[in-house]
Amino acid sequence: MSTDNTDSSCGASETQSTSENTSDEAASASTDKPTTDAETDTETASKRGASEASSASETTTTSTEASSSSTCGASSDSSDPASSGSCGASGSDDEKEVGATVDDFDAEPGRLVAVGLGPGQPEGMTAKARSALMDAGHIVGYTTYVELLPDEVVEAAEDIYNTPMCGEVSRTEEAIDRALAGNSVAIIGSGDPNVYALAGLALEIVESKGATASMLDFDVVPGVPAAQSCAARVGAPLVNDTVSISLSDHLTDMPTIESRLHAAAKEGFTISIYNPWSRKRRDNYEKCCEILLEHRDPGTPVGVVHAAGREDEQVEIVELAELPDLGETDLVDMTTTLLVGNEDTYVWDDRMVTPRGYETKYDY
Repeated sequence: MSTDNTDSSCGASETQSTSENTSDEAASASTDKPTTDAETDTETASKRGASEASSASETTTTSTEASSSSTCGASSDSSDPASSGSCGASGSDDEKEVGATVDDFDAEPGRLVAVGLGPGQPEGMTAKARSALMDAGHIVGYTTYVELLPDEVVEAAEDIYNTPMCGEVSRTEEAIDRALAGNSVAIIGSGDPNVYALAGLALEIVESKGATASMLDFDVVPGVPAAQSCAARVGAPLVNDTVSISLSDHLTDMPTIESRLHAAAKEGFTISIYNPWSRKRRDNYEKCCEILLEHRDPGTPVGVVHAAGREDEQVEIVELAELPDLGETDLVDMTTTLLVGNEDTYVWDDRMVTPRGYETKYDY
């Protein structure tokens, strides 16, 4: 298996630039966090030895391995160094145009599948996800997600391509171009591909290239989302109507996030809060706490799950009134998911319980 990106030739032509970019990248958010927030500390070098270079620009990384450009036509030309994203992504985060189109490929199209890895540990991956990865010759993903792959999957792959935080557009396009060039390709993410992840982006880019999902036999293999894997660690907080809201304002503006928080908090939903806090977004967390306390009792139980399924996992159940102060602790960061109870949620035997309503109809 080749884990380098050295001269990966997928059959499409592209214009390459030589802009350089230092990628002191962020560590991944837990399970299915969006990968658009380069807001924590330093990206660790890939344990799989895969190149952290993107196809549009050479990237200087913390890895001791040299990065080299792919020749798959994956990203638009970014010849202006000023257009390179500050997150270590290839090209600008505002990049709107794709590079190669379907007409640039002569091969019979291959296959593209978006695979959810689940919580992060191999045993948390579904059998279908593992099978899909074993069948894929090429695997494309965010560096930290690549490091979550089981050894048997890594050994079976022909090539593994990864990019740092904020490279989601370029790596998704890389995956699509490899599939258009005739390869069987899996693009991976933790959690589920349909929860703050890249399944939708993949379809958008396929469409923009003039290709079709049917042409690539596009498929989505679900994984266990963060809300569910974290809920399991604190009991049964989400068994009634529930919503998920991300505090990341990278792709959704904060006024919209605030409006959604108000709408969910004033109704009887339990709420899963993704991407709650980072060094660059302290105000978002504080505003979230303010809105929740405006609509809910200060004693409302909140499950706080940090780094679910990983070595530094921490789990606590606190009252809503305690939540603002936790923003200044190591417990709440981009790897944390908050599970906010509703007016019926209570704590019993160190577990959150949200009644489904059986007690109103049955005697037990």
